[in-house]
Amino acid sequence: MKAFLILEDGHVFTGTSIGSTREAVSEIVFNTSMTGYLEVMTDPSYAGQAVCMTYPLIGNYGICYEDQESRKPWVEGFIVRELSRTPSNFRSEDNIWNFLKKNDIPGIAGIDTRALTRRLREKGAMNGMITVNENYRLEEILPRLKAYTTGQVVEKVTCQEKRVLPGQGKKVAFLDLGAKTNIVRSLQERGCQVTIYPAFASAKEILDDCPDGIMLSNGPGNPKECGSIIQEIKKLYDSDVPIFAICLGHQLMALATGADTKKMKYGHRGGNHPVKDLKTGRVYISSQNHGYMVDGDTLDPKVAVPAFLNVNDQTNEGLSYVGKKIFTVQFHPEACPGPEDSAGLFDRFIEMMGGEE
Repeated sequence: MKAFLILEDGHVFTGTSIGSTREAVSEIVFNTSMTGYLEVMTDPSYAGQAVCMTYPLIGNYGICYEDQESRKPWVEGFIVRELSRTPSNFRSEDNIWNFLKKNDIPGIAGIDTRALTRRLREKGAMNGMITVNENYRLEEILPRLKAYTTGQVVEKVTCQEKRVLPGQGKKVAFLDLGAKTNIVRSLQERGCQVTIYPAFASAKEILDDCPDGIMLSNGPGNPKECGSIIQEIKKLYDSDVPIFAICLGHQLMALATGADTKKMKYGHRGGNHPVKDLKTGRVYISSQNHGYMVDGDTLDPKVAVPAFLNVNDQTNEGLSYVGKKIFTVQFHPEACPGPEDSAGLFDRFIEMMGGEE
């Protein structure tokens, strides 16, 4: 069946429908990873977005449900050049086509993903629609595309209730803003007792539980849409509890302490982004997924100083907070592109809490 990807600039790509045949409007972004498509689809940070994979062949090792980064996929659509229908992998339990169909996610295959990526790089991320309707009318669709926003997606992806995961080590309060499972797993591997809180939990509730440290997770959307969460994070900042924040958590901490964030032209999404540790000079190969960034020019040097920098475009990739046991990163230290270049940041967090028990 034919499918169409219609961009808000009026450009139309024609390909083949994969997965669900429902119509979907979303922000169109691209990811440069060669592998990890299941992790991409199940990363809550992609809520409200359709993802174009730039690597030309996707699906060759199938679907292994153990590798999901959350309870379900969150992408609004999936865009590939060539889809493998017959995966070859001893761990494979399913194929992408069935996975998309089961989860009612529309996709499109057979389009020139390189041309799409170049258009997004030149014009910036834009909204689009995946549809199988051959009688579409651009004059009706384009206003819908231009009006679309991802909105307050954090409330959509966060957990609904507090839960405690067992551990014999440090007590970590984990604020779920749309967290990837591997972040929690990285804490558990270090013996931590992790208590997961919904994104809208109050600072008082978290601090009353007397955690040894607080983790702010990744998540989707515009950080400035998270007004009430930012207010509570400011209260966490004012406490003396050590804090480690990743991705959206990094942005929200910056906003809570007076800095600003801004939307990037097309963002960083992939597993090959070089990040420099400004203290040691070491360069990590990092996994990233973000369309917003902390504006380094708005930092108060009495509050926070840059700790990491993106080698490609010099954008801020992390902060160290002055006089506080707080550090934040824009990239994903729990992921394995390097393969474990930055996993030691979790060990640094453990040390901030007083070391292993």
